[in-house]
Amino acid sequence: MKTRSPIYQIGKVGLVILLSLVFFLLLLYRNDLSQEELIPKYTYPESHFIEVDGVNLHVRMRGEGEPIVLLHGSFSSLHTWDKWQQELSPYFLTISIDLPGHGLTGPDPMSRYTVQDYSQFVLRLAEKLNLRRFHLVGNSMGGAVALQVANTRPDQVLSLNLIDASGLPKLKPRVLEGEEADDATPELFRWIQNPFVSQLLLKCTPRFLFAMNLKEVYGDQEKLHSGTIDRYFELMLRQGNRQATLERLNLRSKNQVDFSVLTMPSLIMWGDRDSWIPLSDAYQFQKLLPNTHLVVLEGVGHVPMEESPTESVLEYLSFLGVEVRKDYLQAPKYMTYGD
Repeated sequence: MKTRSPIYQIGKVGLVILLSLVFFLLLLYRNDLSQEELIPKYTYPESHFIEVDGVNLHVRMRGEGEPIVLLHGSFSSLHTWDKWQQELSPYFLTISIDLPGHGLTGPDPMSRYTVQDYSQFVLRLAEKLNLRRFHLVGNSMGGAVALQVANTRPDQVLSLNLIDASGLPKLKPRVLEGEEADDATPELFRWIQNPFVSQLLLKCTPRFLFAMNLKEVYGDQEKLHSGTIDRYFELMLRQGNRQATLERLNLRSKNQVDFSVLTMPSLIMWGDRDSWIPLSDAYQFQKLLPNTHLVVLEGVGHVPMEESPTESVLEYLSFLGVEVRKDYLQAPKYMTYGD
């Protein structure tokens, strides 16, 4: 019987591995989903599509009164504010936005995805909606956008709420000769910024990757439901969103915030189990903002408005002066920051 050479055996094993890899990638292949496919599932009765600088922003407006503008984080959408809008709308006009490259808004033909770009979209939308002054809330990346909006037009921002926010000025670490600076970029972002991996993710986007990342941002994983994972996953597959995400993560924003002008009342809200942005950042924001109050939510991760919506929104209502009713037969009492 003829014995196969070692090279033949190695080649055979290599072919099996290659075919297995191709089969695995075919299983992960995902087509883009059109906006038309997603609209019936992910719009609300209060949804609107408003053209701002060439982009049709998906906006949800609910309630009446002083406006509150709600800004989501990276990879997210306006749906992250669902429970908050439900609880805030009896007292305020709530306005949540799918920022370009996210949710049903989809990509920007001009690839305007920096924090500064997003802040301009928010200000132009406020102009279109005739919002003279408004409260501003931002989570994660949305917090950095909120800071930029407030810095650009502090006269328009009634109050500022930063929830597990990015945008803190990073001090350059002192590096001794022969040492390398520590790069605190989350592992997910490093993978996506890899050219090979990024091109692969444009077509092969595994749902389990979203599940893994959402488990990271929840302090209590038992509160993460499959429907939430489906929402994040399917809205990422919205036509153009994957390409927009890769472009956005490879852009370099130069956040220039003058904290001394941010004198409006501000609330910093942070989950003590945030594994993406550490609680230490909350204390740094507290030092930088001249008129602020800090609330730390125990056992909560990076997205308190999803993981602990009741506790977090009650803290925000209290900050805004709304007296939570113990007797539901009694009308609520509240004050505002308006003129």
